[in-house]
Amino acid sequence: MRLYSLFGLPLLLAVLPVLAGQAQSRPVVPAARYWVTFRDKAGQQLRPAAYFSPAAQARRRRQHLPPADSTDYPVRPDYLARVRAATDSVTLVSRWFNAVACRATPAQAARLRALPGVRGVEPWPILPLLAASRSAAVPRPLSAADRTLARQQTAALGATDFRQAGLTGRGLRIAIFDVGFTGTDRHPAFAHLRRRRAIVATYDFLRRTPDVYQGGSHGTEVLSCIAGRLPDSTCLGLAPEAEFLLARTEQMHREKYAEEEAWLAAVEWADRNGADIINSSLGYTDRRYFPEQMNGRTSLVARAAELAVRKGILVVNAAGNAGDDPQWRTVGTPADGDSVLAVGGIDPVTYLHLDFSSYGPAPGGRLKPNVAAFGVAITAVPGGYSRTEGTSFASPLVAGFAACAWQQQRGLPVMALFGQLQQSGSLYPYFDYAHGYGLPRATFFTAPAANRAAVPTFDFVRTDLGVSVIIRPAAAFVPARTLPLYSDSVQAARPGLAVALVGQEQPQLLPGAEVVAAPPPPEPPAYVYWQLLSADQKVLRYEVLEATQRAVLQLPVGELPAGHTVRVHYRGYTETYSVPPTP
Repeated sequence: MRLYSLFGLPLLLAVLPVLAGQAQSRPVVPAARYWVTFRDKAGQQLRPAAYFSPAAQARRRRQHLPPADSTDYPVRPDYLARVRAATDSVTLVSRWFNAVACRATPAQAARLRALPGVRGVEPWPILPLLAASRSAAVPRPLSAADRTLARQQTAALGATDFRQAGLTGRGLRIAIFDVGFTGTDRHPAFAHLRRRRAIVATYDFLRRTPDVYQGGSHGTEVLSCIAGRLPDSTCLGLAPEAEFLLARTEQMHREKYAEEEAWLAAVEWADRNGADIINSSLGYTDRRYFPEQMNGRTSLVARAAELAVRKGILVVNAAGNAGDDPQWRTVGTPADGDSVLAVGGIDPVTYLHLDFSSYGPAPGGRLKPNVAAFGVAITAVPGGYSRTEGTSFASPLVAGFAACAWQQQRGLPVMALFGQLQQSGSLYPYFDYAHGYGLPRATFFTAPAANRAAVPTFDFVRTDLGVSVIIRPAAAFVPARTLPLYSDSVQAARPGLAVALVGQEQPQLLPGAEVVAAPPPPEPPAYVYWQLLSADQKVLRYEVLEATQRAVLQLPVGELPAGHTVRVHYRGYTETYSVPPTP
């Protein structure tokens, strides 16, 4: 009223458009996400028995860990209150990193840096986390070949040996981080889990609700590769008697599948709720990072996965499906973590690397993937079952394998288990950057006496022309025939032969070899795996050959620099040949 009497109504009406124009000309700066880390947790306390579930406390005791450490203590409430007051919103509070994620404008972020107790403020772009499956699966009637694959996806890992030893994952708690679990609460593949209330906790970290049975069925498919069953009771995974924590961390049918933020929240939740194993069939690649950053230390999810391992949790992660992507090809994160068991995908017919399965190595020549399993599998989907492909399904097959192995040796430290899982590989001690150490074998755990020194199956023969690999007669028998010493030609590594450099590899069969369609064979074919290593033991080249004759490989002198090493694996036997120095 005073304004009207002092200036008069006409003047006020004239001023208002000017003020509105000034407001419109001022650009609106949108809020972005920032990661704010704090300096300390001074004065904070924790009662482990109240904070951790009984299962989490029991895991720490088995792993000979303290009841809690500083990373478990809460973030200081005064630090948190100041950030809340200075920003638009706080979306994540991380005890492990003593940090928060928040939405703020650049001006607000600048003010955050001046707050007491703030160590750092870094931009944290919101970018997608990609599910490691190739396409959405739809239910369809299962053929005879499908049913054979359903049996073989576990038989290839030693399902019969685990079952005869009574190892079914009982007593293990497995957390699954995924897109959603649509249909899991109704699908007959999981009726046995529902009967014994084996799904002990669920949480949707996107909607912040316990309901995870919506949003997508990728998690349903993944869970079935650990504990699902067909109507005839065929197990689709190796750990049907495990317990489960289901975390929805990702979104489907959006431009953005998810954020690292939900993964970080889920891993702390899984720890608190007693997870022994985390299966994550997801990963970041080129939408945020560069291949050289896949070092296990750059991404927050890789660092969180490493922290989870330090707390006694085995983290199993899909290697990814970028193997046929010329812009990437290598494993994503968190599979790049040193202590994360990265699982590649192999073809159930040829037992060779699938083109789409991401390759290693991780930066620094670190071995990735660590092991492999079928990257094509029969899974449960809403309304039935389907054949699906992707390293998303190789990963849970190995997670179920790990649960059985850990059930047998319940007190085994997590990194000792990690090492044994690698040693159980069908190629161990040979490895390459497509297959890792190969398929884990249950007999490594159930029949340790059988893990004696391998019987030699080939010899290195030095000639003036180079070095030849000759399969011994006793190892030359393959079904229906015995390999001749020579057939039409010997496979030689020479200029012009397709022996690719690391990062450009493809498994190869000899000319004329035929890849037979499904169903998968009852036993894996006997291949010759070989690689050339530099003087400092870096893998320079590697290849897989189908043995059609005993003289399976010839390496010319000119292709073998002094100090280099040739490593060969055939039928469980691995041997090396060191190139002598030039006289």
